[in-house]
Amino acid sequence: MGDALKDVRRARVSVALVFAVHGAVTGTFATRIPWIQDHLDLSPGQLGLALVFPAVGASLAMPLASRIVHRFGARAALQGLLTLWCLAIVLPGLAPDLALLCLGLFLFGATAGMSDVAMNAQGVEVEERLGTSIMSGLHGMWSLGGLVASAFGVLAAHQHLDARVHFAVTAAVLTVLAQIVCRGVLDVRPAAEEEAPPRFALPPKEALLIGLVGFCAVFAEGASADWSGVYLRDVTGSSASTAAACYTAFAATMTLARLCGDAAVRRLGPVRAVRISGAVATTGGLLVVLADTPYLAIPGFALIGIGIAVVVPLAFAAAGRAGSNPSQSIAGVATITYTSGLVAPAVIGGIAQATSLTVSFAVVTVLTAALVPSATALRRRRSERPVAANVPERV
Repeated sequence: MGDALKDVRRARVSVALVFAVHGAVTGTFATRIPWIQDHLDLSPGQLGLALVFPAVGASLAMPLASRIVHRFGARAALQGLLTLWCLAIVLPGLAPDLALLCLGLFLFGATAGMSDVAMNAQGVEVEERLGTSIMSGLHGMWSLGGLVASAFGVLAAHQHLDARVHFAVTAAVLTVLAQIVCRGVLDVRPAAEEEAPPRFALPPKEALLIGLVGFCAVFAEGASADWSGVYLRDVTGSSASTAAACYTAFAATMTLARLCGDAAVRRLGPVRAVRISGAVATTGGLLVVLADTPYLAIPGFALIGIGIAVVVPLAFAAAGRAGSNPSQSIAGVATITYTSGLVAPAVIGGIAQATSLTVSFAVVTVLTAALVPSATALRRRRSERPVAANVPERV
């Protein structure tokens, strides 16, 4: 029993580091998008088209992850998929034109989505065995990894380092780290009689309502991340530096809330935690909609970040408990949430074009308010999987 608990605790540390490595790849790429645009001489429209492809690749490839986990086991699958994701960072920098950039970003997104499913399935497994909430903290580690990597990316850009060199060095370092941190995760394997999941499948029905909760949160996240700076500049008349600081406030508060969120979830339970989160995010949305100065809008975006922070981690955790195949249910929820992230910036822009950015964020506020009644979809179900005391036969 003692050795089993020790293995699960080690797996908790390992999967937290896996999340940080995954987030570091995203943070690295985000900081060098301007270099890619300049290097290929892309117009804003061309760049926008290219940036759709990671989400498309992720959405199409994520259903494959559950089959890979079933075929190779959780540890080997995660190790392989995370390694591919770390290596895929070199593809955008090597593209010589728009067409190959789109192809590279499609593959980049596909590896991101599959490794995302595998690591969330591993996180749910560890959470179930420990019998306590850890998913919010794991997603906080993802955000922290992204922030640290983005700091290095800003430094590289400031030093005018060629992004191809930056990506190659980052890929090498993160690939080595991926190999190391994956050694400690749980090697969960399917029962002999368990059928392999289909290669491609629609999200299972038990994942749909959970996915819709995640959809609302990710829509608010995508809208705030991509449009907060524009909102401050165009609606509140702020300076460029103040507009940039708004995103920093949003990202920092969301990261901090995720790192601290598990304590709240343990105390309140997932349903109450999401209801309170929805109320906080809605308050932030109302501040944004009513704002006529940056001093009202920035706290509003910060509250949106705090409010939506734990929702997606809890949606993944609920998906892992919802069906007979955790990876398949998580893949279904992940597909829905990635789709939300894909459409949110375009929908916000379309509404703003037809009306105004204020109306766009009124829509965001309605979606965050929808989290309050829909939180019941995350209600805990009785788990048939063992907790730490009964682990040995599965580790």
